Amino acid sequence: MTRTLAVPAPAPAEAQAYFGAELAFEVDPDDLVRDLEAGRADGYVVVETRAEEAFRTARIPGAVSLPYKDMTAESTAHLDKNLVYVCYCESINCNAATKGALKLAQLGFKVKRLSGGITSWIAAGYPVEGSPVRDRGDNAGIRCAC
Repeated sequence: MTRTLAVPAPAPAEAQAYFGAELAFEVDPDDLVRDLEAGRADGYVVVETRAEEAFRTARIPGAVSLPYKDMTAESTAHLDKNLVYVCYCESINCNAATKGALKLAQLGFKVKRLSGGITSWIAAGYPVEGSPVRDRGDNAGIRCAC
C-alpha cells in the first residue's frame, strides 16, 4: 500500500461537505486580489487582526486595523453585522486571524480568514500599503506582532 492511500479517501459526499466547509471559512489571496482589483468589495471588509504596529508596516490595500486583542462589543459597535469580515494576520505561523475571527463570530459577525496571511499575499506579488522592509527578497519586516 502506498503512503498516499494508507488512509482511504472519503466518499465523494464526505469530501464535498469537508471542502465546502473549508471554503466557507477561508478565502485565498488570489480570489481576494482579483475582487479588490475589479472593485468588487461589496459585502465584505478586509481586517488586519495583528497589532496596530503591524498594520502600519504593511497591510492589504483597503484593509482596516482591528487587533484581536482589542475586540470587544464596544470596539466593534460601529461595524455592520450584515458584512463579512475577512481576517488576516502574518502567516500560517500566526493565529491572530483565527483569534480575531473567533472573537468577531462570538460578537455576532460573519467571518472568513485569508489563507496564508500577508506573507502569502506579498509572496504572490500583490500590492501592499505601508512600508515593508524588502531588503532580503523575502518578507523581512513582516512579523506576527500579536
